[in-house]
Amino acid sequence: MVMEPEVGEVIFELVRNGPYLKCSAIHVATGLEVSAFGPAAEPEGLKRIALAKLKRALAAR
Repeated sequence: MVMEPEVGEVIFELVRNGPYLKCSAIHVATGLEVSAFGPAAEPEGLKRIALAKLKRALAAR
């Protein structure tokens, strides 16, 4: 669990499938979940992408 200043608490889940990685970001307060897919060698980059998608999804609510 990570505390993001703009969003609040966010849980990241990383699941590897061969050479790919799925990163899910879950907003604790609302239960909203978004996912990003990419190369398994870039987990931190996928976390940044998933967090950006989560921020956009929360702003659209």
